[in-house]
Amino acid sequence: MDALPALLYGIGLGRTAETRFRGGTPLPERAMSETAWTDEKPTALLVLADGTVIEGRGLGAAGVAEGEVCFNTALTGYEEILTDPSYLGQIVTFTFPHIGNVGTNAEDIEDLTPARHIGAVGAVFKADVTNPSNWRAAEHLDQWLKRRGVVALTGIDTRALTALIREKGMPNAVIAYAPDGKFDLPALKAKAAAWPGLIDMDLAKEATIGQSLGWNEAPWQIETGYGTQQAPSFHVVAMDFGVKRNILRLLSGLGAKVTVVPASTSAESILAMKPDGVFLSNGPGDPAATGDYAVPAIKALVDSGLPVFGICLGHQMLALALGAKTGKMHQGHHGANHPVKDHTTGKVEIVSMNHGFAVDRKTLPEGVEETHVSLFDGSNCGIRLKDRPVFSVQHHPEASPGPQDSHYLFRRFVNFIRERRGETALAER
Repeated sequence: MDALPALLYGIGLGRTAETRFRGGTPLPERAMSETAWTDEKPTALLVLADGTVIEGRGLGAAGVAEGEVCFNTALTGYEEILTDPSYLGQIVTFTFPHIGNVGTNAEDIEDLTPARHIGAVGAVFKADVTNPSNWRAAEHLDQWLKRRGVVALTGIDTRALTALIREKGMPNAVIAYAPDGKFDLPALKAKAAAWPGLIDMDLAKEATIGQSLGWNEAPWQIETGYGTQQAPSFHVVAMDFGVKRNILRLLSGLGAKVTVVPASTSAESILAMKPDGVFLSNGPGDPAATGDYAVPAIKALVDSGLPVFGICLGHQMLALALGAKTGKMHQGHHGANHPVKDHTTGKVEIVSMNHGFAVDRKTLPEGVEETHVSLFDGSNCGIRLKDRPVFSVQHHPEASPGPQDSHYLFRRFVNFIRERRGETALAER
């Protein structure tokens, strides 16, 4: 037995021709006929592209969903994670065992148009979801998942699945939930094997809005909820590749009138709006695929001299526009506890991450400076142009969920705008 099958057998994840696995625990052949072992019929399956089958209990929406399986290490914020448009095309495994105990509510979603349900297509939990116990809870997680069409599975050893991803990379898979426990396993295996994966997949076209809209909602306060920006002092156009609401709230909270435009909007159309700055949003899929139509616009916006700020997918496509390259990561970065060093300040921040592609620092051209680096694996997490007010970061400074160490980056962007207008800079910290 080679190392990986031995690992999976030892920690109870996987399926071979000889052994069935349920709830992350191998069932000995002799015990398979014993009632005590077989009372509970699996109602959900996670079928990996290599044929591995993981059995569990279903919740959320009945049906089948295809996606790439990743793991997220955040301890809180499952509702924000599942509604982050950057997770479109992915099945999220939560390493924290207890998910759902604070319920769900209408305030913590992150996708811009909730009726379209842009976010993770599937979810995997260890413990069964309990009734919510939180003063903000408005709905049980199971009902919320059903409404959003998210297929979910519980009752497996998520540590074992995480170990598999760390060893072999993020697998393509299908997640299936059938309340009666009846599955066409050969068809599910074929579906998982046939799904092409995220490389060369442009998902921003699915995540983006259909037409321009104005945004004036400001950050949430415990006493009053979300505020409203009623007297903006400058104008930011945000290119929506799958933007999170909290990004727009933080821009609005700093005084911006925000206009959100579809991902395919031309530079000419954006410049005609006379913005003071341009924001490039996060989003799902392969940046090289989305870059086919977005990179020419980004190049023109950079050449215009306007301040430009990008996050996540926006960071990757800015790098492409400046002449660098991007590539697929082995396991990606997904969580709210990632250490990143800002070379411009010398400080280390704990940040929120969600990406499966990264900028290849070796391809950064002359005039482009690396500003941030991951202290987990040394991958690139930020760049800036040396001669223009243009910069971007790979991580999520808006958090939601996660720490607020990087909120200063929004002030840095605003300060580029204020400098261009001859105004006094804001304190970054």
